[in-house]
Amino acid sequence: MGEKTISSENFRSKVVTQGVQRSPNRAMLRAVGFQDEDFKKAIVGVANAYSTITPCNMGINQLALIAEAGIKLAGAMPQMFGTITISDGISMGTEGMKYSLVSREVIADSIETVCNGQSMDGVIAIGGCDKNMPGAMIAMARMNIPAIFVYGGTIKPGHYNSRDLTVVSSFEAVGEYSAGKIDDTELMEVERRACPGAGSCGGMFTANTMSSAFEAMGMSLPYSSTMAAEDNEKADSTEKSAKVLVEAICNQLLPRHIITRKSIENAISVIMAVGGSTNAVLHFLAIARAAGVELNLDDFETIRGRVPVLCDLKPSGRYVATDLHQAGGIPQVMKMLLVHGLLHG
Repeated sequence: MGEKTISSENFRSKVVTQGVQRSPNRAMLRAVGFQDEDFKKAIVGVANAYSTITPCNMGINQLALIAEAGIKLAGAMPQMFGTITISDGISMGTEGMKYSLVSREVIADSIETVCNGQSMDGVIAIGGCDKNMPGAMIAMARMNIPAIFVYGGTIKPGHYNSRDLTVVSSFEAVGEYSAGKIDDTELMEVERRACPGAGSCGGMFTANTMSSAFEAMGMSLPYSSTMAAEDNEKADSTEKSAKVLVEAICNQLLPRHIITRKSIENAISVIMAVGGSTNAVLHFLAIARAAGVELNLDDFETIRGRVPVLCDLKPSGRYVATDLHQAGGIPQVMKMLLVHGLLHG
């Protein structure tokens, strides 16, 4: 499959790539891989939240490389850059937790700084841990350049004594141990098995809640929010996301065309239906503000009052995000809500 070169989509980046005065700019871009024919192509940022700080983000670099290749294949020029993360699960119970919400703003600011500082035509953000998602979405809404979010994926459940485990199982085991209900051996068995590999916390905690909401809102591809980090379909979805983003740049489909009052209401309805994290409240208030959409605390209660909980997911229920994915994922939840008049179609 050859590259499809499009020469009319460098809406913003032409200020650094076109004209005699920009010869030094082009000289620097040549050093990072640009060739003669590339200066008329869109420049697309790949905001890569890869780190080995947390299992949520440790598989993201491979997805970023796939996104980079997908952008090239679609006829644009990718430029990869990093953004930070901290792990709520690791910082929990320490002074480090005070940095958690602050990190959301640092992530938003870093993405906006690079994309606007480099006059990028669009951005694909790839994140995993809790604040990566709202941080990226706040930046996308503020900049209002073509953008798409790729979730790094959920962790697969651990297993012990015929039950699925998540990181919360380990928190619960600490409580059980302190109460004398389990011994040292069982505590350690749960600890060793709770997080078996790459991916964000497996229940409907903040990461999976926000990924599901972004899919419902239209800023991530269908089915992508509940895929396991280590499954091949996550890589395939990332490549498709890159192609969709380049098409959005060509058509100048902007985040504020997608992040509307109705799409936010759909996202909140899905959050209620899946029994999502209450952290979504403070994140969506910030996202709505960045997008110029009116939203307040009472709106969440209005939607909560009419939308039932449809999914029996951890931490309050029995199942994990990969189980929801096998049952049809967020599109299946949205279909059920739509049939009952609980979504804007």
